[in-house]
Amino acid sequence: MQFNTYLFAVFFAVVIAIHRAPLPWGVKKWALLVESYIFYAAWDPAFVVLLWASTVIDWYVAKAMARADDPARRRLLLGVSLVFNLGMLAYFKYAGFLQQTLASALDVVGVSWTPTPLSIALPIGISFYTFMTISYTIDVYLRRAAPARSALDYALYVTFFPHLVSGPIVRADELVPQFETPRQATSEQFGWGLALVVLGLFEKVVLADGFFAPVVDRVYGTQQVVTLLPVGTVDAWLGTLAFAGQIVSDFAGYSTCAIGVSLCLGFYLPENFRFPYAAIGFSDFWRRWHMSLSTWLRDYVYIPLGGNRRGPTRTHVNLMATMLIGGLWHGASWTFVVWGGLHGLYLVGERVVKRLLPEPGVALHVLGWGVTFALVCVAWVFFRATSFPQAFAIVRAMVGLGAPASAHANLAVALVPLVGLIGMHFVLRNQGLERAVERTPWPVVATLLAAMTLSLALFPGVDRAFIYFQF
Repeated sequence: MQFNTYLFAVFFAVVIAIHRAPLPWGVKKWALLVESYIFYAAWDPAFVVLLWASTVIDWYVAKAMARADDPARRRLLLGVSLVFNLGMLAYFKYAGFLQQTLASALDVVGVSWTPTPLSIALPIGISFYTFMTISYTIDVYLRRAAPARSALDYALYVTFFPHLVSGPIVRADELVPQFETPRQATSEQFGWGLALVVLGLFEKVVLADGFFAPVVDRVYGTQQVVTLLPVGTVDAWLGTLAFAGQIVSDFAGYSTCAIGVSLCLGFYLPENFRFPYAAIGFSDFWRRWHMSLSTWLRDYVYIPLGGNRRGPTRTHVNLMATMLIGGLWHGASWTFVVWGGLHGLYLVGERVVKRLLPEPGVALHVLGWGVTFALVCVAWVFFRATSFPQAFAIVRAMVGLGAPASAHANLAVALVPLVGLIGMHFVLRNQGLERAVERTPWPVVATLLAAMTLSLALFPGVDRAFIYFQF
């Protein structure tokens, strides 16, 4: 069940009606839990079993760790949680990738092995809820947090439907306390939540699917048909710039919808995007892009590896390792690993350059933004491409080594919404959306909301899942 469907609109109306009914808080929480399972089961009911298993195991592991004083027993319990969760993730998401990687490695040393392809369906959202449950047990192990007092509250934390399949990756201490006491949105919260849902759907349906996706597909090909034809320099840049617009509109659109839906129920989810295309520098970019993942990687990978506490060389190694893991988290493909590795190199290079340059002025800030955005777009090539040959063909074209002529002059249509998108990122860079709305006269806000709602009604419908559903 996707946010951009009429089925979800009906589902959400029923959820709101039950949540606002004069029922005991415990009954409402049970209703939310059942509704969340229904939401998830709409894709494949069988995968609900994995949610149950993850929830039950980590609930009992955390309880046992909190009671245990023996360090060895606590480590054993944490190991149970990590082995189960990472093992489940490895099997469903990476088994085929590991099989093919092993076959390729054997081929290099002259051993021919043709493995039987594995037909393992990827449970939607598994990367997100696995990271959530891992963070919970690690925090309990480190005594940074106490285990949830209520099994129902913990189950809701794992399965709460707005964030379940594509985040944000919420920490237990951000959400579990909200389930402990009755919550119902005020009229102001409900109105702002609906406005966020409209904005998120506009980003997804109109911008990502309507303007950007057709241009991207013309250059990179659809999921069914991947283009390996010679690509001109202009086409390569236009297709990649369009994907830059598509990925942020698609994923930020989902996060905005999730935050809005939660707010309509009286719950707060953390911000996940903070206008990343206005970033000046790559550390600034990762403070703004998929913030719940970047902070998770910082707290559970980068800092445990030593962070920046052991000298420049070790810091650079830790950055690279963290970003490579972040790339692999996104998908079972070496192209995602390269995408993560490029961002690791960018972060390392930024640290080196900052030590050499004087205090930046306006000119250096402008140059810094241009370099940041251009290199982020180069990395997006490996994120979008389905193979290294395709990725290298696009990159060669981007540096002027592609086909001599542009094949699709009409691809430039994507530049107009992209320029507008980047402009809005800069306008909102330092003040945020809510503060900007507060400063804007209400007739202007109402007109913009009406225009977005009308565009959703009039725009041609395209059946496209949110991109991050595949992760």
